[in-house]
Amino acid sequence: MANNFISSKGKRKEAVARVRLYRDLKEILMMGEKTVKKGEIFVNGDLIENYFRGIVSKAHYEEPFKITNTQGKYTVTAVVEGGGNKSQLDAFIHGVSRALASIDDKSKSILKKKGFLTRDSRIRQRRKVGMGGKSRRKKQSPKR
Repeated sequence: MANNFISSKGKRKEAVARVRLYRDLKEILMMGEKTVKKGEIFVNGDLIENYFRGIVSKAHYEEPFKITNTQGKYTVTAVVEGGGNKSQLDAFIHGVSRALASIDDKSKSILKKKGFLTRDSRIRQRRKVGMGGKSRRKKQSPKR
């Protein structure tokens, strides 16, 4: 654990989340223009409640902390790029789970059973030659 934080990376489709998990903040930490306090979660310079809105998203990103009994113990900062909102949320959860699993083996086994350490490998289907620009489109056949 260098520099008082644990760093990890989470991925889903095209989204990549670079996560830092701070155990205890000794100095003032800035994320963009905002000051990060103990126990807060920041994503792309914004509080997580403002970045991933809604109660369904909140239930998803709090779950790794709930099942490992680490709510409010860590300060988290993340930079998420690419993909859509759902993919970015899943990438964030994957990154946080990897960071929590690197702390102790008990958390690792709990997170592994829930499937948070498994990277969802489904990606966009590539475009095929002769398909008219899309991956599954067929060329129209003439009727007459």
